[in-house]
Amino acid sequence: MTDRRERIVRAFAQAPDYERQARVQRLVAQKLAARIAALDLPECPRVLEIGCGTGFLTQALLDRGMGGRWTITDIAPEMVERCRSRIGESSMRHFEVLDGEHGTPPGLPFDLVCSSLAIQWFDDAAAALSRMANWLAPGGHCMVTTLGPGSFAEWRAAHEAEGLAPGTPDFAPPEAFAALDPAGLHIEDHVERNADARAFLRSLKAIGAGTAAPRHRPLSPAALRRVMARFEEAGSAVTYEVVTCHLHRAR
Repeated sequence: MTDRRERIVRAFAQAPDYERQARVQRLVAQKLAARIAALDLPECPRVLEIGCGTGFLTQALLDRGMGGRWTITDIAPEMVERCRSRIGESSMRHFEVLDGEHGTPPGLPFDLVCSSLAIQWFDDAAAALSRMANWLAPGGHCMVTTLGPGSFAEWRAAHEAEGLAPGTPDFAPPEAFAALDPAGLHIEDHVERNADARAFLRSLKAIGAGTAAPRHRPLSPAALRRVMARFEEAGSAVTYEVVTCHLHRAR
């Protein structure tokens, strides 16, 4: 595991207030669950979830009556346990610590592979999604959400106004996923409003999403204060560009 991947795992493992602060993540999971519920799946599907976190998507799918045999995974053992605690044990649910980008899940193949706002932390999200498609049974579906490069545009702009480089990760452009299946791509913006810059930064840390891009050098306190002032002047809102990718394997 790379140093950056280890930092990401530690950040999510220590996320102190994920349930309360992850408002956009909860909304995106609910919307993804609604899309998945509309798919033509077997009566008892074999389901793999990548990056379960505390169980937003898992719970939303169960609330919509999705049954089947589940393999529920996350790279952070602490998140796996929080999801297990949230939804409870069952003979039809297998919880597993898994690196969704490089690992191989047990129980192949699957009728559904799903993930909500997790693969943007991968080194090569498009390649990982292509690999996930190979885990599908004939007629199976792979449906995931990730973040596009338009995410956090306001925070980036605040840095650029000061001639500084932000530490925001470089998210894969939608074109990278469109190459897999242009018809299976949906892009939607979600805007989250914050009281101020400090509240925004606190919320990122609280959900474990504060890991900077590789080779980013932290700003000096004075430079950070200037960026925060620019961000607040613009209204303290941040955009999440949510990219939904749907791949389908023919029967």
